[in-house]
Amino acid sequence: QVQLVDGGGGSVHTGGSLTLSCVVSGGTFSSLGLGWFRQAPGKERQFVAAVTWYEKATYYSSSVQGRFTISRDDAKNTVYLQMNSLRPEDTAMYYCAAPPTYYRGSYYHPDYYDFWGQGTQVTVSS
Repeated sequence: QVQLVDGGGGSVHTGGSLTLSCVVSGGTFSSLGLGWFRQAPGKERQFVAAVTWYEKATYYSSSVQGRFTISRDDAKNTVYLQMNSLRPEDTAMYYCAAPPTYYRGSYYHPDYYDFWGQGTQVTVSS
């Protein structure tokens, strides 16, 4: 069973930076695509970024493109989300997630993901 433990959240001011991390265990990390989602109170879970397992291709939502960077370290079974130029609207609970092993479909919808971390809170104040 794949398990994800995410962390690194915190509170920053507008313009600040944070790096989230997600350690994966119980699966073959190199065969797992990985994504980050976020959910603010009263809102649906929203796609943020993803990285595939086969080409290490990356995908971003338009709201974070150019500010956030997703990366993976297969030697450490860890995926990162570097977040720069943070804005108050980035405030949310952030979750890392993994679709099934050897997945080759879309990464944009939470329904495609089987495994989820517990979430880490990011708060950006103005």
